[in-house]
Amino acid sequence: MTNGWVGAPCYGRVQEGSGKPVRRPLDFCSRVNLRTVNRVREWVRRFDGFLNRLLEEHAREAGETVDTYVARAVARQMAIDLRRAEDPAIDDLQTHLVASGVFDETAMPDVSEVITDPDRLAALHRTGLLDSPPEAIYERITRAAAEALDAPFALVSLVDVDRQFFKSSVGQETASPEDRQTPLERSVCQYAVANGAPLILEDARADPTFKRHPAVQDGTVVAYLGIPLMDDAGNAVGTLCVYDTKPRLWSTGHLQVLSDLAALAAERMFHGRTDSQQ
Repeated sequence: MTNGWVGAPCYGRVQEGSGKPVRRPLDFCSRVNLRTVNRVREWVRRFDGFLNRLLEEHAREAGETVDTYVARAVARQMAIDLRRAEDPAIDDLQTHLVASGVFDETAMPDVSEVITDPDRLAALHRTGLLDSPPEAIYERITRAAAEALDAPFALVSLVDVDRQFFKSSVGQETASPEDRQTPLERSVCQYAVANGAPLILEDARADPTFKRHPAVQDGTVVAYLGIPLMDDAGNAVGTLCVYDTKPRLWSTGHLQVLSDLAALAAERMFHGRTDSQQ
C-alpha cells in the first residue's frame, strides 16, 4: 500500500454506436461486483499479521473502520475495472456509490486549518522563497522530474494562506510574476501539503473527491503526482509535483524518483543557500 491519497485511473468512455459492444449497467456491475468482492475476500484471507496491522493502521489514519476502508477499496477497484473495460456503466456505478454513501459527493475537503497553521506559515516564510525569482537549482529539479516521469508539467510549488506560488515550473508560461501564482482554490498541491503525504491521482476525473476540483473540471489537471516539501519539524510548505492533461498510471518507481528529487529540493530549501550566496 502507498501511504498517500490515491485516485482511480480512467481510460475514457465508449459511446453507443462506437462499434464496440456496450453491456448493460446492472448486468455488468453485478458481475464486476461479485468478481471484485470475491477477489478482495481471497486477498484479505491471505493477509498475515504484518499486512493486517498495516491495513488497520491505514484505516485508522483515514478515520474509518477496516470494513469501511476495504469497502471503499473494493468500490474503487470496481470503478477501475469499468474504466478499463471502457464501459459507460461507470456513470451508474458512481451514482449508486454516492447514493449509498460509499463515495461522498460534497465540496472539496476543508483543509484550511492545516494551511493557515501559524507554525506551517512561519516555516514557509522562513524559506524566503515566496515571490523570489527563479533559481537554477530548482529549475534543474523540475526539469529532472518532468523528464524522468515523462510529464509535460512539473512544479516546485509553495502553498501560502491564499495562493500557490511557483518557485519553478516546467511546461507553463511564466513571463510575468502573476503567471507564477494561482489562487489557493485552484491548488491541487494544497491537499498534499495538508495531508503531509504523497498525493497520487491517475485520473482525477474519476476520483470521487478531486473530480470536483476547479483545475480538474476545466481539464488543466487530469493526472497528478505530488510530494510534500517538509522541514525538520514536519511542516509541509509546498510540493514537488508533476501533472498531465491525460490519465497516467504512476508506478512505485515514479513515486520513488519524485520522492528523491523532492528530498533534494527540501534539503536546498531548508538547509541550503540561494544562488546569490554562492
